[in-house]
Amino acid sequence: MAAREEPTPLSPAEWEVMKVLWDHGPLAARDVYARLPDQHGWAYKTVKTLLSRLVAKDALAYDQVGNSYLYRAAVDRQRMTRQEVRSIFQRLISEASAPVLAQFIEEAELSDEEIRALKRQLDQKRNDRSR
Repeated sequence: MAAREEPTPLSPAEWEVMKVLWDHGPLAARDVYARLPDQHGWAYKTVKTLLSRLVAKDALAYDQVGNSYLYRAAVDRQRMTRQEVRSIFQRLISEASAPVLAQFIEEAELSDEEIRALKRQLDQKRNDRSR
């Protein structure tokens, strides 16, 4: 199955399943179910549904071994995290990017080096736009 250019965003429940498979995969559905925190209280059938959704999103792949399917992550955690951050950020700034960015900066405790790095990025952005 070909991987999509950008991974499809995941629901919080799908993230929980992905974390198990990133940390311990490849695993059978029962092993994924057993490794999920008890706090979720999900039924085994719910976990199977989540696995199917993740396969449909190309986030997981599987191999048939005997009568079982072993699920494994098809996207790495870093790429998925980057996509998630981008998705959240786009939702936040879709209507008012400058006020949201200003609030992030206001709330952040930044070192002098981090402030210089941000200034360089803003300068680069301005230069890129003026070309």
